[in-house]
Amino acid sequence: MKTMTFSPLDRVLVELDRALFTAFQPEPSAQRPSPAGALADREWTEPERRHAAALMRINHVGEVCAQALYFGQAAVARDASTRAHLLEAAAEETDHLAWCGQRLRELGDRPSLLNPLWYGGAYAIGAAAGLISDRLSLGFVVETERQVEAHLEGHLDTLPAGDERSRAIVRQMKEDEARHADEALAAGGAALPAPVKGLMKLAAHVMRTVAYRV
Repeated sequence: MKTMTFSPLDRVLVELDRALFTAFQPEPSAQRPSPAGALADREWTEPERRHAAALMRINHVGEVCAQALYFGQAAVARDASTRAHLLEAAAEETDHLAWCGQRLRELGDRPSLLNPLWYGGAYAIGAAAGLISDRLSLGFVVETERQVEAHLEGHLDTLPAGDERSRAIVRQMKEDEARHADEALAAGGAALPAPVKGLMKLAAHVMRTVAYRV
């Protein structure tokens, strides 16, 4: 069977299509059903609804960024197995994106207005990490997913009481992120320097603060 090859222009168009799809489509198709399933929703006060929606908007932005990171890293990966690993993880993150988008709509709210900016910045960071080496790129996945896992744990603590639909989604996302980190580590991910980890935490804090409101 003949292997399909892409010209540089083809690759640019593929990446542009991915960016437009991720940043602007509110609810892509998920391969797995939402963990919220048939769980009943609760009665909301307006402050509780706004808070739950803001947390799910943060999670939606996190998944936009995850897609961008993985696609940026995969675009410059040297090893075919590394590229396949990154694209497989990105496909699973699409489920998270769909679940968060659906939950936002249920809560009567919207994704972040800055999603194109989040996507572009995360893609650039992922590509920069990938250009250095595949091992560093995989190490970046490990640290990113560990930090995401920690912030999802925080959301489980701060979601309004009785919001079991959001909690079910966050729990499954947390489980998936932990597995992505373990798989990237097993694939040869290199440990990142402490200053890089600190900068990643700072960038994530800025994203969460802004996405809560915008």
